[in-house]
Amino acid sequence: MKTDIQRGLVLRNEKCHEHYTTEFLYNLYSSEGKGIFDCRINVLGHLQQGGAPTPFDRNYGTKLGVKAVLWMSEKLQQVYSKGRVFANSGDTACVIGLRKKVVAFSPVTELKKVTDFEHRLPQEQWWLNLRLMLKMLANYQISLTEYISGQMEHVTRCTLSIEKGF
Repeated sequence: MKTDIQRGLVLRNEKCHEHYTTEFLYNLYSSEGKGIFDCRINVLGHLQQGGAPTPFDRNYGTKLGVKAVLWMSEKLQQVYSKGRVFANSGDTACVIGLRKKVVAFSPVTELKKVTDFEHRLPQEQWWLNLRLMLKMLANYQISLTEYISGQMEHVTRCTLSIEKGF
């Protein structure tokens, strides 16, 4: 760390050694790095699944809540007939969220087809195609010959495509 390298990253799997916890590694590096570098803990799983909401989160949650209630009211009017509610189509159970920069309702039956439930992630993630470009922008010393040309398509095209993620 005393050379020209200005950053470092320590990755730890949750199935790592029982004594080498995230807190232990943080304390070790904090103690040894005084005056040379500082440390921070960033546990991605915890960040992805909650934590203290920011004002943006609260505002966005309120907006999504209003849209969800309006959608449910509209859907109830559509499926209500003769004193009964007929919610037997696929679009009556939906999840609200962003899809290509637009707030959209996705039927649960469709989401089931494209979700990796074991890892709690989408099966296909559009941003993975941007990794090469991100490395180039971060001035990584990489060899472009390592990459398959199909993976570089987003960098070599003159126009950008929303279907491909950008």
